[in-house]
Amino acid sequence: SMLLMAGLSVSALWLATPAFAHHPFGGTTPASFMEGILSGLGHPVIGIDHLLFTIATGLLAARVTKGFVIPIAFVLASVLGTGIHLQSWDLPVPEIIVSLSVALFGLLLALRRCPAVPLLAGMAAFAGVFHGYAYGEAIVGAEMSPLVGYLLGFTGIQLAIALGSYTLARQLVAPDAQNSALPQLNLRFSGFAILGAGSAFLSSLLLG
Repeated sequence: SMLLMAGLSVSALWLATPAFAHHPFGGTTPASFMEGILSGLGHPVIGIDHLLFTIATGLLAARVTKGFVIPIAFVLASVLGTGIHLQSWDLPVPEIIVSLSVALFGLLLALRRCPAVPLLAGMAAFAGVFHGYAYGEAIVGAEMSPLVGYLLGFTGIQLAIALGSYTLARQLVAPDAQNSALPQLNLRFSGFAILGAGSAFLSSLLLG
């Protein structure tokens, strides 16, 4: 388990490169239900900032009682964010907010004690709106069928990633064991790595 967490952490830093591919079809709008599903499945995975944030919500959820509401709040809010984009409503500096959210959740994961679950869920939902807004770019102008497929795809893959991370982390630390040293250190180490990756994403946006 320690090795797995270390691998995640090293991967997070290694993937912290200035440019990220965010569109599974190279920017082409999906034209069918199946293309919509595939695009939806791919977007949160090949967008490394989105992937790391989704993982972070699952790892944080494992550290607190009833933490499963954190990734659920994020995923539901991301659907709302996509809807906002499709309505042509503008959100300010979405890429910067997404990068900040990765760094922030890495920091929260690195803390010895986590904030209260309602606060974490609220922050996850706020971030989810901006992540979903970014997802919406790939589906603007699509017909209803690929749009539905896209929403199903990215909702399903995000839930799978977050709940997979949650399940893995639960094997390392009991949700009530706030002071159990070694398991907490494993998750906190991953938090520092995600914080570093988020900081790299942010720097690439601000300095690029």
